[in-house]
Amino acid sequence: MKFKLLLICCCVIIHSCKKEDINRELKQKANTAEHPCLILTKKGVVQIKSQLGNVPLFDETLAKTKTEVDAEIATGIHVPIPKDFSGGYTHERHKRNFLFLQKAGVLFQILEDEKYAIYVRDVLMAYTKMYPTLPLHPQTRSYARGKIFWQCLNDSNWLVYTSQAYDCIYEWLSEGERNTLENNLFKPLANFLSEGSPQFFNRVHNHSTWGNAAVGMIGLVMNDEDLITKALYGLREDNIKEGSKDNDGGLIKKVGEKTGFLANIEAPFSPDGYYTEAPYYQRYAMYPFMLFAQGLHNVKPELKIYEYKNGVLLKAVDALLNLTDSDGEFYPLNDAQKGMSYYSRELVSAVDIAYYVGGNDPALLSIIKKQGQVLLDDSGIAAALAIRDGKSKPFLKKSIEISDGPDGLEGGIGVIRFGNPDKELNLVMKYTAHGNSHGHYDKLSFSLYNKGHEVIQDYGMARFVNIEQKGGGNYLKENTTWAKQSIAHNTIVKNETSHFKGDFETGSKHHSEGYIFDASHPNFQIVSAKEHNAYQGTQLHRTMVVVKEETFDNPFIIDIFKVDSQTNSQYDLPFYYLGQIMSTNFSYQAPKQLQALGEDNGYQHLWEEGFGKNDEVNTKVSWFSNHSFYTLTTLTSKGDDLIFARIGANDPEFNLRRDPVFIIRKKNTNAVTFVSTIETHGNYDPVSEIAKNASGNILEVKLVHDEADYTAVKIIDKRKEEFLLILSNQDNSKETQHTLTVKGVPYKWNGPFNFIK
Repeated sequence: MKFKLLLICCCVIIHSCKKEDINRELKQKANTAEHPCLILTKKGVVQIKSQLGNVPLFDETLAKTKTEVDAEIATGIHVPIPKDFSGGYTHERHKRNFLFLQKAGVLFQILEDEKYAIYVRDVLMAYTKMYPTLPLHPQTRSYARGKIFWQCLNDSNWLVYTSQAYDCIYEWLSEGERNTLENNLFKPLANFLSEGSPQFFNRVHNHSTWGNAAVGMIGLVMNDEDLITKALYGLREDNIKEGSKDNDGGLIKKVGEKTGFLANIEAPFSPDGYYTEAPYYQRYAMYPFMLFAQGLHNVKPELKIYEYKNGVLLKAVDALLNLTDSDGEFYPLNDAQKGMSYYSRELVSAVDIAYYVGGNDPALLSIIKKQGQVLLDDSGIAAALAIRDGKSKPFLKKSIEISDGPDGLEGGIGVIRFGNPDKELNLVMKYTAHGNSHGHYDKLSFSLYNKGHEVIQDYGMARFVNIEQKGGGNYLKENTTWAKQSIAHNTIVKNETSHFKGDFETGSKHHSEGYIFDASHPNFQIVSAKEHNAYQGTQLHRTMVVVKEETFDNPFIIDIFKVDSQTNSQYDLPFYYLGQIMSTNFSYQAPKQLQALGEDNGYQHLWEEGFGKNDEVNTKVSWFSNHSFYTLTTLTSKGDDLIFARIGANDPEFNLRRDPVFIIRKKNTNAVTFVSTIETHGNYDPVSEIAKNASGNILEVKLVHDEADYTAVKIIDKRKEEFLLILSNQDNSKETQHTLTVKGVPYKWNGPFNFIK
């Protein structure tokens, strides 16, 4: 009798266990067509498993990821109560969590090892216990405080990544577990980021793009149409108070103004794929743009998201790759940390997806090979297979003009390239719109690169990202007092006042205008633009030309900056050279005691290190950097001030780099034309200790004609060879025929410029 009872109990237990297994299996089968669906798909998982061990780049990425995640799992679960800024323990811990959750979810799908699903579930359950009790983050600096992090932006980062992890274990979880996660964590967080934070969510800005993507991606996983609609189109009008400030440089929204993910594609991107906040933040925003787009592509193909605005998301990837130097680093325009490159995780994702959905461009494969890793998903396996099969072709960056503004009518960026891709000379001229809250006051500025090294730099931003010791890893006050100011850039400054008086609202209303961009000549390329609003009653027109000439070591630059104003003023033109001064052709005095160059608008951060004047018509400054020599030859008058200065004044916490600058100052004039040349020449070998061609080739620069309609500049080299550049200042039509007599010699040509040797 006892044996029968025991047998019955065992059968009941076994039956109960089998029933639970069967129920889980039935649920899994019922959802087979749905998950994973966001980035990694069922079809992709099947293909990946069939190719494992035969695709080197994918296999290497998988092995590295497994090692990293296994090591992380071994440390246990860490979900601390939030309290720190960027760089602090709790901030970095929660950031590490979302990165590893995403990776662990993918590993579960590919390797079918439940330990990864268990890890994802247990970490998410820990957040589920903590999140309902969390107040706003204790750090109060942000205009939109988060709960897990100090700002909603980072909470959105967390949800963009964890939505992918949740998608990967969705079918493995029980219905009760899913209900717990969704009701206590994901839905409350999505609602907090949207309805609870309209000042964050309902904007056109990279912050809002992250918020829109976060809410939309978790909505796709949970099949929540309400969240998906909010993500795509923003919050309803009746939830937004008209004129509400976002405390970060603008209004939340105006009545009738579009918001949401689609609006964040429409407004910030130009038809060429340029993102108005500039490359650094375009790189950052490409992750939510491309990841949410891929989720929509998989789950809601009827939206045709990659065709939206004439395929601008895919164009944006190409634009970003063209806005890098020889080493793949993005030009640091506007707020930007130097050194950020296409090796970042955001660009690994963007390039893989662009290859996968954008027509399998073999040139993108060469970038992926350099990146040395792929996504562990459908796009990554496609790229890795193509690389394995030898389909890669070089990505040839070229001289290019990229427009700004939603219709491409708000100026742009001109990039001129000469030379071997690994050793090229890059000239970058900026004539864009302001760039939202991350914009700088630097109309018609430029920077110069040689062999991947900065020669004449753009400062970038004043911030140590995620380094807690420096302002909690956030923007420093010097970003406003220095980095955004006009004197921090290589452009004209009038009366020691920044463009638009440094006012965001004013600067955001205006943009520069491209005038000429022509890279069609093998030995002569030109970019020219105008600015009419930086200073009231003042017209600025800058033209930069790169000339390749056989008798010169490298191409040289001609820089013509024409100023026309209604009143007499002082004009400063700085050149932020990097390197060691070699020589000058004028004498200067160094002060016995350093003083700041001015009191405001960035001048308070410049130490005056040398002051001189020059009786010669041409002023020359030579410097040395990265084994090469450089010479600036500039047209000056007897009354001009020549100033050597260095960044770092009024900076007691050493937040600024101590970089040098040479400034040409012209005073008490209403119309002036700055004319300069910049040469890259020679080299120095520290092993042989031999310097070659340490002096420049240009002997003299002359302004031989200058009036409203035409400007003509003559360059004379040491061989007495002459180069003449004539510009049409008012008519940029390629068809117009011009006639001009310069110093008694008549010239005829078609188009806005004429260059003669």
